[in-house]
Amino acid sequence: MIEIALIEPEIPGNTGSIGRVCVGTGLRLHLVGKLGFSLDERYVRRAGLDYWRHVDLRQHANWAEFRAAMAGRKLHFFSARGQHRYDRVAYGADDVLVFGGESRGFPPELRAELGEMVYLPTNDRIRSLNLANAVTAVVYEALRQQDFVGVVGS
Repeated sequence: MIEIALIEPEIPGNTGSIGRVCVGTGLRLHLVGKLGFSLDERYVRRAGLDYWRHVDLRQHANWAEFRAAMAGRKLHFFSARGQHRYDRVAYGADDVLVFGGESRGFPPELRAELGEMVYLPTNDRIRSLNLANAVTAVVYEALRQQDFVGVVGS
């Protein structure tokens, strides 16, 4: 199963919206490192509506713990400054889609380790897309490549 990971997300509404996408597509959500909010906050619940309780959620205290849990899995890293366009990447059924925090992306200490990254094209009038929007676009492209196997209504 494809899974989503957010590294140090900062905005509860984005995480709530991403959780809702995960519930609707049957994907697991991983939250890694220090969060910029409490999962008890009403903003996460509001964005996720009454679906938040159905999110298949895993929390990891840090990057090392997450990497150990994902051993053997292919990870795709997304950045506004990536080298590979998201719709030209082949996603496997067991891949993990990894996104950095809203304002700074991946923590500096991880960037060198991550290597090449994937991007969603935009013009030069914005720095990047909203995190929840970017995750949604990538999730649906990855699921499209899998012919939406496991998603009801496909």
